Amino acid sequence: MHASKTLKRVCLTPPVSGVGGMVSFQTKMTAGLIDHGIQVTFDLADEPYNAVLVIGGTRQLVPLRRMHRRGIPVVQRLDGMNWLHRRLHTGVRHWLRAEIGNWLLAYTRERFANRVVYQSRFVRDWWARTHGAGPSGVRIIYNGVDLDLFNPNGEKPKKDHVRILMVEGNLQGGYEMGLESAVALANHLQQPGKQVELVVAGQIGERVKAKWHGTSSAHIHWAGVVPNNQLPALYQSAHFLYSADLNAACPNSVIEAMACGLPVLAFDTGALKELVSPQAGRVVSYGGNPWKLDPPNNSALVGGATEILSNQHSLRLGARARAEEAFSLDAMVDAYIEALNA
Repeated sequence: MHASKTLKRVCLTPPVSGVGGMVSFQTKMTAGLIDHGIQVTFDLADEPYNAVLVIGGTRQLVPLRRMHRRGIPVVQRLDGMNWLHRRLHTGVRHWLRAEIGNWLLAYTRERFANRVVYQSRFVRDWWARTHGAGPSGVRIIYNGVDLDLFNPNGEKPKKDHVRILMVEGNLQGGYEMGLESAVALANHLQQPGKQVELVVAGQIGERVKAKWHGTSSAHIHWAGVVPNNQLPALYQSAHFLYSADLNAACPNSVIEAMACGLPVLAFDTGALKELVSPQAGRVVSYGGNPWKLDPPNNSALVGGATEILSNQHSLRLGARARAEEAFSLDAMVDAYIEALNA
């Protein structure tokens, strides 16, 4: 790869750790910038640099304001907004953390961002409806995946059972509700002589596990947090990924699954229909209003799963083709460099 002509050093802020989409993005973006010969810092005080990339929002508003006033370009990468806490009782502490997070996102977008990168058209439209059009410099850049690491060349799923895979960074704080549809789906797919297994990867509380223990005729395997280099084998071993997150911006698990040739099943909420083509899986009608957490149309989910199981070969090829077409990590990094250079 060749170094950028003008972009020599970038500040990525805030530094993040743990699990989830922001951590994954920061790791991939840092490596991509370095591959292009661009230095990276995570500290706004560690000058000089040519541009700032704010990953979501930041509490470092004073130094960010100083950089903005000095004419250092500020590009903000935006996900969706916290909203489940307004529909579910998740506790006062979680409610406050979610609302402060939303305020920081909106304040950064309104006051400091020269350009905004949205992870999907869905996210762009959501922000426009809620907070107005925002800065004029708008880009839509989907998340990218390492197509060499995430590939379809591993061990294929066994034919004597059905393996449904869920991969979520965190199934807590209201996000565990997707398990209800997943368990119902697994139960519906049970048939004589063919065991159904639901594999759930991600950060999951013991109370959630206990709730579902012994309540399903299908076997539930709690895989926990799976290291990134072990995820491809997990995707390759399943028959389809069920993406349970409602109104998701651009889930990494969906893109990683397709890169591994794994078809995706999801309800038509958020950006899922943008990401998953009919050749790569099934995105089915939710049946109600997901923003109000209406009960979903589980029969549509079963129908979509049945179609995927009946068309494994073609959909696995289609999933990989879709990832190669739209979700290359190199293309994502190049698009962000262009946005930072503009």
